[in-house]
Amino acid sequence: MIALITGALAKKSPEFLILDVHGVGYKVYTPLSTYCALPELGKVVTLHIHTHVREDAFKLYGFLTSREQFLFEKLISVSKIGPKLALNILSGMPAQDLEAAVMQSDTQRLASIPGVGKKTSERLVVELRDKIKTSFPSIGAMPGGHSKGGNTLMGDALSALTNLGFPRDKAERAVAGAWQQKNEDEWSVEQLIKECLKILV
Repeated sequence: MIALITGALAKKSPEFLILDVHGVGYKVYTPLSTYCALPELGKVVTLHIHTHVREDAFKLYGFLTSREQFLFEKLISVSKIGPKLALNILSGMPAQDLEAAVMQSDTQRLASIPGVGKKTSERLVVELRDKIKTSFPSIGAMPGGHSKGGNTLMGDALSALTNLGFPRDKAERAVAGAWQQKNEDEWSVEQLIKECLKILV
């Protein structure tokens, strides 16, 4: 199975992208979160890959972070959720917000994602809560899945980045991505902002 692909970005769209790996083009389906963070055409990209094989199809699903790949694979393990709906769910809510909503049994928020109704949101909570808790035990302490101190630091960093003119959605992804690199007690607001700027600039 293909687990990781590094190649030049030959085409990108909200539905899929094509990576050129030594002259071979790989069609990879991605969530909007990955699409929005892609560089310009021609740049080299590395994606975490889930290879989905059926009798009538062989499809690649790609993610910029292993955490999104983990969530995708857990989502498709839920009854009546296939790869297409799983991508739609990841496109409709940032990964850490999705984790927090599941942990907090916030079915109303989950049901607000296009394509996810009341019954599906309830299945997500029932079937994913223990799996997420086991893998990320700190999630659910506060909205967004962070402890009080972490929530304050991340909020301050997010506010600073938006004041600098960065779009909120991109700033949120940068803060979430940077935050995972260290333990909570190793961060200061200044260090977190600097790390986010490395991601954004």
